[in-house]
Amino acid sequence: MWTAIAQHISAQTGTAFVITDRRSVGGGCINQAYQITDGRQRFFLKLNRAAQVAMFEAEALGLTEMYESQTIRVPKPICWGTAEASAYVVLEWLDLGHSGEGSWRRMGETLAAMHRVSHAKGFGWHQGNTIGATPQPNPWTASWLDFYQEHRLEHQFRLAQRRGGRFPRRLELLQALPDLLAGHSPTPALVHGDLWSGNAAVTAEGDPVIFDPATYYGDREVDLAMTELFGRFPTAFYEGYQAAYPLEAGYAQRRILYNLYHILNHFNLFGGGYEAQANRMIDQLLG
Repeated sequence: MWTAIAQHISAQTGTAFVITDRRSVGGGCINQAYQITDGRQRFFLKLNRAAQVAMFEAEALGLTEMYESQTIRVPKPICWGTAEASAYVVLEWLDLGHSGEGSWRRMGETLAAMHRVSHAKGFGWHQGNTIGATPQPNPWTASWLDFYQEHRLEHQFRLAQRRGGRFPRRLELLQALPDLLAGHSPTPALVHGDLWSGNAAVTAEGDPVIFDPATYYGDREVDLAMTELFGRFPTAFYEGYQAAYPLEAGYAQRRILYNLYHILNHFNLFGGGYEAQANRMIDQLLG
């Protein structure tokens, strides 16, 4: 397996690469992750079961979409595929450093620049991907209301019901969506899709970087909302973003609505108290 991966890297980079050392590094709760090196070049490698290769392909293509926007920094994808019983994706290795106020401000500014990248086909993406390990459908849709209702909330509610989740006001919430999004007509924006603190960092050179995306074109506010879900990003991040691309009125309410998607997903992934948290958020939205 390791030889096959090294040969694929060599073919993609045009430079001979033979793995002389590999060490396990943090890669989240879904995949195994390694730093691999030949003593001169280093790469970040993620492994999973071979059946998960589509997940890695979507991740690499999402990173490519963001990389080609020439806005915020992301690790450049090198290659992906299967070897023996494993799926893999190889990314540029980035040394991470300590973040300061200036770096977080630049992260806000460069994320705002990425959010100005739009798509003529509307909301969605050219393929489905995953949010964590959950399938995330992204069919092109003209209306943000329709996209968010059908392909985000209803999708997660269906999965949650199969898991035994109970959401007594689910239909009431879905019927209220036109009112909750009334007067809000976002432009399709290139979004990271899973932007919490674990997926953002600063390189040793001080460049802000984001990774592990669930990329699509959506309301830019979904990224801002998630930065506030599991502990807010530093204040300088929001100051940088607001100066570059101010948020519209009503964001505070939409933030709850957009983060409901992630809490439902966490229920589908982990169960536990996320069901109760989702129901509290629904009550808060409906009053």
